[in-house]
This record gives sequence, structure tokens and C-alpha cells, in this order.
Amino acid sequence: MTYVKTHLKKDITIDSIITIHYFEYMKDFVFNGEAHDFWEFMYVDKGSVLIRSEDDHLHLNTGDIIFHQPNEFHAIQAIGDKSPNLVAVSFLSHSPAMDLFRKKNCTLTMEERTMISHLIHTARETFSTPLNLPSVEQVKLRPELPFGSQQLILLYLELFLITVIRNHNGENAVSPKEISKIFRKESSPHESGRITKVLQYLEYHICEQLTIAQICEAHSLSRSALQSLFHKEKGCGVIEYFNNMKIQRAKDIIRDGTMNFTEIAYFLSYSSPQYFSKQFKKATGMSPLEYSSSVKGISQSLRPKDTGGI
Repeated sequence: MTYVKTHLKKDITIDSIITIHYFEYMKDFVFNGEAHDFWEFMYVDKGSVLIRSEDDHLHLNTGDIIFHQPNEFHAIQAIGDKSPNLVAVSFLSHSPAMDLFRKKNCTLTMEERTMISHLIHTARETFSTPLNLPSVEQVKLRPELPFGSQQLILLYLELFLITVIRNHNGENAVSPKEISKIFRKESSPHESGRITKVLQYLEYHICEQLTIAQICEAHSLSRSALQSLFHKEKGCGVIEYFNNMKIQRAKDIIRDGTMNFTEIAYFLSYSSPQYFSKQFKKATGMSPLEYSSSVKGISQSLRPKDTGGI
């Protein structure tokens, strides 16, 4: 018997990774845009965003994804009442089949979301570079890597792209439409010395219940001056901002898996686990349990506890 080898075609090959990010933006986030010579996709894990791509404006909700081809200008703005969580992956590929992703957007299935979760998890154990820093332009490898982790990133990404084409070929979940809303310019990064001290005070007392009167007394500010300062610099009142800080801390603890929901509630001085769950859902659009099951939650649950946060 003579055996004959069969060469299998690879329709999509990833040549290299540029960046892998998971961002948790504030609800007033605006990015004025850029263009670069590599592919990028943006997946909305929570909330809603407005994407400007060349001359098109697209409104993407939780579960939606958009692909940007090389040298395509794109900008993004958070919209709605929920702060968005976004996955951004950029890479180089010269495969002709990548033409299928030009001007493409769709809503992902749970299978495809899980693939992104595995990609995020593997990136976290492979790269020492934090996944939540927008300024990162090159990811760096950890000194010691699990066997095959670099290859797994390429395989997960290639599998994800192939699955998206097989499931959504010719499908766009969102039709381009003009949005009359003008993109706002990013707010000034200037922050006064007074608000810096207040923010440090809030961080120090994150596990307590604070009142406006206590904050005012600690910083010799009148109620009106304190509220005016926060509305000017942060776009909300001081207690609303403090409550958002608590929610952010709760998300960190959920991802770390060091406490259950009841323990988190009492650690952050919520009156009851039920009230904590209500406030968490009001701020994030998801219950604590739903958050732990999101792309971020799934990817975090996969990681060993000693790999650090993103």
C-alpha cells in the first residue's frame, strides 16, 4: 500500500499580533480616531458605542463586533447610560480571505464570545503588558511562558475569524447610517490639586460609607463648591463618583475570585447583598453573576490566580 500525503490549505493565517486589549471605559469616553496599517476588530462586551468608520456611523450594542481594515480611519464614542467594556485586537494578516472582513460587523454567538474569552485569557498568561492600557503599542512576552501559549493565541484568533466567516458570511448586523450627533472632543486632562486630594481621600475610604458632609469637612470645602468641582471635572456629583469607584472595586474582586458576592457587599459597606446586586446592575447593566459570565468574567475565571490583573 502506498500512502500519499495531502496538503491542506490554510485560508486565514495570522502573521503577527500587534495588540490585545480589554478596556473598561467611562460612560463619557470619546476617542477621536486613528488609522493604521494593520487589521483590528472591536467587540462590545457591555454597553453601547458609536463607531465612526470613514464616512459611516454605526451604533453597536453588547455582543456586536466590527472589523477595521488596514489604513481605515475609525473613531469611537460611548453612548447611553452604561459605561462600555470593549475588546480590541489588532494583528497583521496577508491572507486573501481577509477581504471578507472589509466593512464587516455582526452580532457574535456564545460560541464566538467564548473563543474571545480564551484569547483574552491566553494573552494574559503570555504577555506581561497589561491589557487595559490604551497607550501600549507593543505587547511584551512574560519571562516564563506556558508551553505553546504563543501559538495558542494565533490558533484561537484564526479559529475565531474562520468561525465568524462560516457563521456570518454576507451578514452585517448593523447597517451604516448617518448619526446627527457630532463627536465630542475629549475633555481636558487637567485636574486641579483639590480634586486630586479628594480622589485620594475617596480611595482611602472605599470600604466605608461616606456622606457629602464628611467629605466637605475633610477638605474644608462647602457643599456647593465640592459638587461644582466634581461636575466640572468628572461630569457627576461626588457621591455618584464614589459609588462608581465602589463598583469598579467590586468588579476587580469578582475577577480575582477572592470573595463571594455576599462578602463583597459587606466588604464595601453595602447595607445588604441584595442592595449591592441592585446597585451593581444599575451601574453596569449586568448583575454580579452576569458580569462574571461575560467575556471578561469567563477569561478571568480561566486564569491562574498568580498571573495578575488586566
